Formats: sequence, structure tokens, C-alpha cells
Amino acid sequence: MHIPISFTIWLLVGILLLVIAICAFCSKKPVGFWANTDAPRVTDVKRYNKAVGRLFIVVGIVFILLGTPLLFSKSPLMILVTILGTMFVSIITMVVYTLCIETKYIMKDKTKGASHAT
Repeated sequence: MHIPISFTIWLLVGILLLVIAICAFCSKKPVGFWANTDAPRVTDVKRYNKAVGRLFIVVGIVFILLGTPLLFSKSPLMILVTILGTMFVSIITMVVYTLCIETKYIMKDKTKGASHAT
């Protein structure tokens, strides 16, 4: 069976997401989620990293599954399912991180919004 290069690249990106998840599980410091920002201050590093790792495992598996139309079909409609599915999963991932993980584990900065007398 000949595997298309498009699916091979898609699979490698999905595996990269799974590797990021494993690195999150093994990290002793809080892992970053957003690009180009410092890792957040968290209340429980081990649980926070585990939650982020689980999120990346789910995203990696779903990402790989969304690429299966590239393996079996060349139909533009199936490619559209892959593209729209990836956009939907990306948005859901950000929402889950923000509403579930961030609210549970990230320390609130008590100095924000406080007025400073000079």
C-alpha cells in the first residue's frame, strides 16, 4: 500500500503533539501552552503539567484521526472535513485550556488592577 506524503507529514505533526504531551508529563517546571509567552505560575505544577499533557494527547490523537481522509480519499469534500475539523479542534483546545486548566491551576495576580500610590 502506498502512503501519500500528505498523510505522512500529517502523521508526523500528530506524533509531535504526542511527544509534546510526554514532555509535559515529565517536566518538573510548568509547561507553556501559549506561544511566545513565559510559563505561568501555577498552584500545583505536577497536576497542571498532567492536565496539559492529557489535553495534548487528546489533541494529537484527534489530529491524526482528522488526517485519515488524506490517506483514503482525494475528494475535496473530505479534505474540507480535515481542514474544518482541525480548525474546530484548535478552537476547542484553547477553550478547554482557558476554562478548565487555566482557571483551576494558574495563580491569580493579586496586584493586577490595584491602584498604586506614588
